Amino acid sequence: MGALKFRMALVAGTAAAMLAAGPQALAANGAYQVDAADISDVGSCKVESWLSTATNTDFSAVANPSCVVELGRPVELSTQFNQFRSDGMWGTSIAPKFKTNIEPTGIGKLGYSVSGGGAFDAMTGINTAVFATIPATWRLSETMRFNFNGGWLWDRTVDRHYLTYGIGFDWKFTDVLQLTLEAFGQAGHADLRSEIQPRFQAGVRYRPNEIFSVDLIYGHNITGENANWITLGTTIRFPTPDEKPARERSGHL
Repeated sequence: MGALKFRMALVAGTAAAMLAAGPQALAANGAYQVDAADISDVGSCKVESWLSTATNTDFSAVANPSCVVELGRPVELSTQFNQFRSDGMWGTSIAPKFKTNIEPTGIGKLGYSVSGGGAFDAMTGINTAVFATIPATWRLSETMRFNFNGGWLWDRTVDRHYLTYGIGFDWKFTDVLQLTLEAFGQAGHADLRSEIQPRFQAGVRYRPNEIFSVDLIYGHNITGENANWITLGTTIRFPTPDEKPARERSGHL
């Protein structure tokens, strides 16, 4: 327990430093929006961070620390800190989230998890959104997988409910490079048509070792604003001492 507390403190400190140094919607898998069903081993932690800039001058700087703890079952707990500029106005949001795996993934097998959380305005403390998602993953091989997301979003700023969806494809085409393609969005009533139009991202991840990776991502309409985005993201992992490398875990990218 002491080692886990130290890891959580280290992760929180790293996230705060990254956010102060520095990017969007409630991201699920780093800067990617479509989540996979897997979670890491109990006791492991990571810090995901990214900078995003759009052709309409919108901007986002995000730090997302997370750790997996034992709460009767393994649960990944995370908090996303997002400092952003939208339509020329600056704001900061905080979004705590949980995720737990229900059915493990495997090659030729559909695995799924349950996740949920909320978002808060950091200045006022007002709850701006509540969400729940079922991420599912179908693995074609040890290097290819499809991710499917279905869920619900309550945008409390306008008191509207949306159905959320997403489909993503991951392909690890070399030992250190991974391609990700994804489409996602929300269905329901909106004042702007772009808010309920599909959103897209395509990115390449460079992961030279088990600890660090970097992503370069192109996206369109990411926050429903009908702009083009460029995102640079990083992930720093703090695995448990006895955790096997991903390449030694059957069915994992």
